Amino acid sequence: MPTQGEKANIFRSLHVKGSPVVLFNVWDAGSAKIVSKAGARAIATGSAPVAMANDFGDGQDLPLELALGNIGRIANAVDLPVTMDIEGAYSENPEMGAANMAKAIEAGAVGFNFEDQIVGGSGLHAADVQSNRIRAARKACDSTGIGAFINARTDVFLKALKQKLDPTAEMLDEAVMRAEAYMNAGADGFFAPGLHDIEMIAELCGKTELPVNMLALPDAPSHSELARAGVARISYGSVGYLRMSDWLQKHAEAVLADR
Repeated sequence: MPTQGEKANIFRSLHVKGSPVVLFNVWDAGSAKIVSKAGARAIATGSAPVAMANDFGDGQDLPLELALGNIGRIANAVDLPVTMDIEGAYSENPEMGAANMAKAIEAGAVGFNFEDQIVGGSGLHAADVQSNRIRAARKACDSTGIGAFINARTDVFLKALKQKLDPTAEMLDEAVMRAEAYMNAGADGFFAPGLHDIEMIAELCGKTELPVNMLALPDAPSHSELARAGVARISYGSVGYLRMSDWLQKHAEAVLADR
């Protein structure tokens, strides 16, 4: 079984532009084992499915200690690298958020999704503010001796999608600017959920040195299209949990109706 440091190196090596690693997000140790047996190369949690599975709302409603205990159980259940969706690191204070990441590494994580939306508020942190948070996270992660992968997420496109707005050239310019700023602050990857325009995805991939992560929502481009565009990572967010929940409800209804 590889050490945690070796897992971190393995996870980093999976991010190759044009040959994306596919992460089918899990929510607990049981689902992690199932996805691992299915042939996964790494395990990733999603904040929403983890929260929903524990009867909390997304957006850091799940208590931090519960989230850390969950990531520890997942890391102990599988031999694969495990990356954690830590949302906004449970603090707007850079040092406190960074300390929370260090706790997650101690629990077994070797990577993070770290988002720039204001959790519990509206809008996004200014790029310089988020860069300071990433810089503190980078320092804390490195101090553990584990080269944890910081996947810097921007919600520029996801917030527009939720408002049923099409992506614009101005949004793409902002995303490129943020990717550059986050890379300079120490981020290892760039996550732009909600962007489905394949030409814009290709442009984003071409304008940043960081490996780009896309979210495979139902209307997103195919794996092969994303690979050709230069994407390095594809994740599924809440898809698995929601499909499982739908299956469970339908089958429970059928069984309970058969009296």
